[in-house]
Amino acid sequence: MSDARTGPRPLAGKLALVTGGARGLGLEISRQLAAQGAEVIVAARDGAKAEAVAAGLRGEGYAARSLKLDVRREDDRQAVYNDLRQSHGFLDILINNAAVYLDSENAATPAPRLASGMPEDLLRATFETNFFAPVFLTQALLPLLRRSQAGRIVNLSSIRGSLTHQTDPASPAYPRAFAYDASKTALNAFTVQLADELRHTAIKVNAIHPGWVRTKMGSDVADLSLKEGARTAILYASLPDDGPTGGFFYLDERLPW
Repeated sequence: MSDARTGPRPLAGKLALVTGGARGLGLEISRQLAAQGAEVIVAARDGAKAEAVAAGLRGEGYAARSLKLDVRREDDRQAVYNDLRQSHGFLDILINNAAVYLDSENAATPAPRLASGMPEDLLRATFETNFFAPVFLTQALLPLLRRSQAGRIVNLSSIRGSLTHQTDPASPAYPRAFAYDASKTALNAFTVQLADELRHTAIKVNAIHPGWVRTKMGSDVADLSLKEGARTAILYASLPDDGPTGGFFYLDERLPW
């Protein structure tokens, strides 16, 4: 990855917002977007942590600031829209990264309760963050993305959201985690339908699988580092005009729904 201070800046002049940007994969995506020249809005539920990350990026010579955003809260989503409308009037890149994994301790740990025994509160809490929040945030910010010359929406999904993989016992979608898996399947459906709705605009909408990344959610036995896990999100945040829309990808590989 080129350093924005010394190398190419392909995202110079672009404004990007990353949800869940104060830690883990969201932080690394924010750093890599900034390194490519984007002005990054680090958005997170903990405003102090978001500002600490943004300050760190500014200390490295990058353009960054923070916004407090609990993606589940309508008033927070509206406040982010109001802030960006007043400060910039547009948004180029939206990375819907914030998510929870509540089925078990982490993705390496089998879930103790599957679909037939899933508690209502756990299922609702998972969908609130992983599905409803990115849908409603995207709806709120879409007027700003329409003002971009090349809007990009990247929904961080998972191979676990693929129904093809969910029906294959040899797939990395195993072991099953019903709440998380189903929430990502739903997010994929939103991706498909929004991309189709916006197909005649300059906005591209894609779902991506970052890989199995060493985060609190992924566990310390996962395959990929944070730097490696951020690559697919960066790739689809910076698509050229002739790039794909309405797809599900890991790097250049199109994944089955």
